[in-house]
Amino acid sequence: MQNFPPDKAEASYVPITGPTAGPIEDASRITSLDLIRGVAVLGILLMNVVSFKYGQVPYWNLSAGGSETWIDWAVGIFGEVFVDQKFMGLFSLLFGAGVMLFIDRASRRERHPVWLNLWRNLLLLGIGLLHYLLWEGDVLMLYAVSSAILICFRKLSARTLIILGAIVFLLPVPGDLLAQTIADSYNSDLTGIWTDPGAEIRDPIGLFMLSAYFARGLGMIMIGAGLFRLGFTQGECSSRAYTLFAVYGTTIGLALAALGVVLVAWNDFSREVAFIGNIPNSLGTIPAAMGYMSLIVLWNKRKNSWLKSRLSAVGRMALTNYLAQSLMGILILVVALADFSIGRSGLLIFVVGVWAVQLWWSQAWLSRFRFGPAEWLWRVATYRGWQPLRRS
Repeated sequence: MQNFPPDKAEASYVPITGPTAGPIEDASRITSLDLIRGVAVLGILLMNVVSFKYGQVPYWNLSAGGSETWIDWAVGIFGEVFVDQKFMGLFSLLFGAGVMLFIDRASRRERHPVWLNLWRNLLLLGIGLLHYLLWEGDVLMLYAVSSAILICFRKLSARTLIILGAIVFLLPVPGDLLAQTIADSYNSDLTGIWTDPGAEIRDPIGLFMLSAYFARGLGMIMIGAGLFRLGFTQGECSSRAYTLFAVYGTTIGLALAALGVVLVAWNDFSREVAFIGNIPNSLGTIPAAMGYMSLIVLWNKRKNSWLKSRLSAVGRMALTNYLAQSLMGILILVVALADFSIGRSGLLIFVVGVWAVQLWWSQAWLSRFRFGPAEWLWRVATYRGWQPLRRS
């Protein structure tokens, strides 16, 4: 890892020592990663909740469902500018950092750290498949496959990983132009993509959307791995560096996202700008996610607080909380409220309720147990041996 002079002592983590096998102890945790992960997993719910209730089309097209009042529109526009792709990007950055962290620590304790990581993410693929049966918007399968690809590039320099990741992430941008041209050339109405939320995707452009989704996820994961190598995610850079990223990253990223919303709205949410309108948001995702991460790292350098400790607990149980969000979303929004149209503002009330529950139960659980339930099962399967769960 490179040396960063000014604020390295401010990084709130204690490195592991010794050849102890198995998962890490509390004292070995990198607190900035937990806090970032906690914010990211709660933020992701703001966009996923739209898909829970209304499906994929209203996720992409604000006019396709859930926008019945001016409050609904305000909530939807806020999500497009401040949330869409940003928290998914933030979560992906953390996953890339987590892969590198796991391999680094496992290499000090295990004979075959790469194989252990591959096995670990094969298990994650299985979890993702089960989650996909519940909800089609699963991201865990993407992460599991991307992890295997990242391992092949793990020895590249931090700068190379970041540059390569940015290239991969931006590949869908020219693809958006091509997809829009193809759709216009045969007058596609983009059924199941931009129009008709109740219909299945019959358009071949759906394959492009899937590949773009994969490229964006893989790209951010590679960038996250590079940032970990630089010590950026761990809080090892100077406070000035984080402040600059926070100011310029969020300003540029959110301005581009707002431009995309204006472009689509100006064209009355026409399918003729379905893909073109996504380009500004894609271009702004990397700087915005970096800006968000910088703000959280700066916050982590400050004195501990009630909210910070609870968000860190949410981050330590990120897998459990991510899966629980989907379960609650399907049971409450799809099953219990199947016949009710609650709009995007109603979905926001649901989100705040879930946040409150997860902020409470994460800390309550971790005060008695060492891992979240899903994390514990994953670890037991990863190390193929019993892991202590209850705190002594």
